[in-house]
Amino acid sequence: MKRYAYLIGAGLLLCAGCSSVDPKQYEKELPVLDLCQYFNGPLEASGIFQNRKGEVIKRFHVKMVGTWSNTVGRLEEDFTYSDGTTQRRVWTITKLDDHTYTGTADDVIGTAQGKAYGNALNWRYTLALPFDKTVYHVQFDDWMFLVDNKIMLNRAVMSKWGFRLGEVTLSFTK
Repeated sequence: MKRYAYLIGAGLLLCAGCSSVDPKQYEKELPVLDLCQYFNGPLEASGIFQNRKGEVIKRFHVKMVGTWSNTVGRLEEDFTYSDGTTQRRVWTITKLDDHTYTGTADDVIGTAQGKAYGNALNWRYTLALPFDKTVYHVQFDDWMFLVDNKIMLNRAVMSKWGFRLGEVTLSFTK
């Protein structure tokens, strides 16, 4: 019986290490991030993708245009990768209340869920990611932090079946 208690305790500690940060802890941070304002008009971003070892696998640049009608926004993203390939993603983002957002895009499986407090947004979704003639459904735990009215930093951890695959880091400029 003592052995089972040890295993349960070890399992709980392991699970505690996997828990994520609560976006609410940033509620007093300024400037306040409002996606309806920040993702309105033209923006650009530059970023990298790193594998789980930390090696930079791809660099990319994104040109975006956001438009909003009340609480529903459209964010058009045009990616250009370091290998010359391009990609387009169009998000439909809905602001449900002061802190809650949802989003859809053609390559997002289901609906993205977002929580914003203060200068931070935590955005979680599953992306259909093509790789070597196969499409994988990969989970994104995406964090955006508004630095000032022009700059936002973004870090996303990609995982599959709970295993970390890599990270995406971006810098947005308005």
